[in-house]
Amino acid sequence: MGVLSDIFHKIFPASHPAVVKSQKPAAPQTSPSAAPTKPTTTATASTTTSTSSVMPPPTDIPEVDVEEMLNAKAKTAGQPLNWRSSIVDLLKLLDLDSSLQSRKELAAELGYTGDTNDSATMNIWLHRQVMNKLAANGGKVPADLKD
Repeated sequence: MGVLSDIFHKIFPASHPAVVKSQKPAAPQTSPSAAPTKPTTTATASTTTSTSSVMPPPTDIPEVDVEEMLNAKAKTAGQPLNWRSSIVDLLKLLDLDSSLQSRKELAAELGYTGDTNDSATMNIWLHRQVMNKLAANGGKVPADLKD
């Protein structure tokens, strides 16, 4: 599981599609003698690939009010955390690792191409990308926090 998946697990309910799809698929339960033949496996793989690249994102994703949920958590955090502008505070609020190494992992996961040693610039980018990902996966995110 990656850092973004950890964020999804903290914000969305366990049954939410964003959480379900971020979980690793279980290994198939087959005996060596019952293993599928190579052509079947190839056909299945190509069908899965072409289907997933053609299918539009689901339109009936249950919406989660991210702002309401995070504000409620912030009230009981025991310290002031500005989750609206700080990726570090957002991660702390969700009880996730907010270290530079963790943020660099998140940056790699999200395709950051800038200098990860420029943590201020990276942090601003990360916060915006996380808000965009939450919104794209059924999170109701304030318009000023996303692209």
